[in-house]
Amino acid sequence: MSAPLPLEGVRVVDLTRILSGPFCAMLLGDLGADVVKIEPPQTGDPVRGQGEHVNGFSWYFAGFNRNKRSLTLDLRSDAGKAVLERLLKNADLMTENYRPGVLDKMGLTKERLAEINPDLIVVSVNGYGSTGPYADRPAFDFITQAMSGFMSTNGSPETGPMRAGAPITDLVAGLFAALAGVAALRGREAGGPAQQVEASMMMSMLAMSAYLSSGALATGKNPTPTGNDHPIASPYGLFHAADGDIAVAPSTEVICARFMGEIGLGDLLHDPRFDTNAKRLAARAELNALINQAVATDTQANWITRLNAAGVPCGRVQSMTEALADPQVAAQEMVLSVPHPGHGDVQMTGFPMKFGETPLQVRHPAPGLGVHSDAVLQDAGYTADQIADLRRDGVV
Repeated sequence: MSAPLPLEGVRVVDLTRILSGPFCAMLLGDLGADVVKIEPPQTGDPVRGQGEHVNGFSWYFAGFNRNKRSLTLDLRSDAGKAVLERLLKNADLMTENYRPGVLDKMGLTKERLAEINPDLIVVSVNGYGSTGPYADRPAFDFITQAMSGFMSTNGSPETGPMRAGAPITDLVAGLFAALAGVAALRGREAGGPAQQVEASMMMSMLAMSAYLSSGALATGKNPTPTGNDHPIASPYGLFHAADGDIAVAPSTEVICARFMGEIGLGDLLHDPRFDTNAKRLAARAELNALINQAVATDTQANWITRLNAAGVPCGRVQSMTEALADPQVAAQEMVLSVPHPGHGDVQMTGFPMKFGETPLQVRHPAPGLGVHSDAVLQDAGYTADQIADLRRDGVV
């Protein structure tokens, strides 16, 4: 018998939609929790209608809603709210990504939730946090990329601010929220209180800003966007081999010396123009031109082999399809092909978290809308006649 997954036996009622919250809930499901995704009847999560569709099914939805069961529930009706409260009585966590205050308007105040289940942990994902002047604002990844300062550090002085291609603030907030939920669960099991935890998109992105925010705090100055160059290290970036660019990251003096030596420019590190990192930053354009002349004498493949052998981090800029087909990605099982009833096999990214003894698995493909409604209601103690009445009344 295989060992249980880390969160096996943990019950999650998931009220989230779109991306940040569903990503959080999916991570909990991947770790073994039983996640019941609550969706409005007829329409479901809006992401069901977004992204690329194959055989009438959104692969975007599939990639962020595996390991969940779907229950359709009209939460605008009193009967629907009563069903939700019944589910919450036996839940460990409730995940939600409404704007702050919406749960209160639904009647699910902190006090009411404590009455329903004093052991319930509420995991909230939102745009800006539940306090402060922006708490009531609607949030979207593009806006929180801008508001967090993140966008201002991307691009270059020529391009101006640039968004990241991926919806990074959604994903980082969902990741922090899942971590907070697991930590709160551990705290409760250790005798601490059940509590509400939250992660916001703007604050999560600020927490990920690393040396960019620490530098601004230390100096009071904004970081200059540097494109593919590194703001605090030189040389660093994309260099032009004979048949295309290579990405090179000599982030320390030791690695810098390895890099410059391998490309035949080791003597430059004793040149008064380039003998410190600060000088190399100041003369970056001049240094990069010399490096490009040297790198142009060989191919991408040869440089990548030579530099990696020398202990210099480097690689080729791969397209998304190239990255997904990379042999290292295959070895790490990071592209999964998952059968979805009625829709054929769906490919999706796999599990970045690796567990040596309890490997993660797709226990449930992303569910069809409401396909688990009867099973979830039966688990909650509803009889077949009661479920039929809920269906007749349009509650499920």
